[in-house]
Amino acid sequence: MREHNLKDLIFFLEPPLLMLVIFVIYPIVGTIILSFMLGDTLTLENYREVLFETIPLKALIVTNPGTFPPWGALIHNMVWIVIAVPMVVILGMLLAYALRKTFGSSFILGTVFLGMVLPGVVSGLIIRFMFDADIGIFPKIFALFNVPLLSHTWTIYPQTALFALILGSIWLWLGFSVTLYSAGLDSIPSSLIEAALVDGASEREIFTKIIIPQLKPVTTVVILMTVMWVLKLFDIVYVVTGGGPGGASTVLALIMYMYFASSLEYNKAAAVSVILALLTLIPAYWYMKMVLSGEKQ
Repeated sequence: MREHNLKDLIFFLEPPLLMLVIFVIYPIVGTIILSFMLGDTLTLENYREVLFETIPLKALIVTNPGTFPPWGALIHNMVWIVIAVPMVVILGMLLAYALRKTFGSSFILGTVFLGMVLPGVVSGLIIRFMFDADIGIFPKIFALFNVPLLSHTWTIYPQTALFALILGSIWLWLGFSVTLYSAGLDSIPSSLIEAALVDGASEREIFTKIIIPQLKPVTTVVILMTVMWVLKLFDIVYVVTGGGPGGASTVLALIMYMYFASSLEYNKAAAVSVILALLTLIPAYWYMKMVLSGEKQ
């Protein structure tokens, strides 16, 4: 009877396992091997070139001081993470907390969450319009305060193109953050807040000493998921700036596409994809570790 059940189990597992090998395992192994190939030899030359010699990607500062920003795509991703992650966490938490009992909060939450459900191409076009000198809200605001450097079209100048994309992406991902924090706030026992109010705690003390500590697991998830999302960003960069001007807004995923589709340098494209995958695995590992530790508890 057991042998019969085992045969049935193998029979049902064979198709999905075969699909897993063909469409997941084989492409991953093939990409890794391709990233080390140069002609018919295995070498680290592809990684050395994309990291230290190819200007669009290299992690080192370029020697020409006249270029700005003087960074490669790898640094652009890191700058994106440093700016976007804290903003998404702070704004998401504050908005979720402020909108708990606010009239019309559903409409505001729907507007914030709109960035999550729009296609990347549409989101990119909206971001381009947001920073356009003629119709964009950000240039108009800075024009009112007489700031010439920021009252022009942000996406066509190397000094501001990357930051326009970063600010636009914060709006896109903010809906995810607010949704998680709203769910986290609903899970906090009301007895904790009521007890604090009885003891005479102020709204600020409740927020800093009860709300923020209770939302720590949510904050961890928001940080890790935002980092993974930023690392794989491609669509809005491609639509808004195409990595320009002058490579000022290139990111890893875009460089990988350029190597593959434009330059037809498949070995270098594979090397960039491996680097991108390794960087993405770092937050993914911590996320899985957190999930597994939560299940054990």
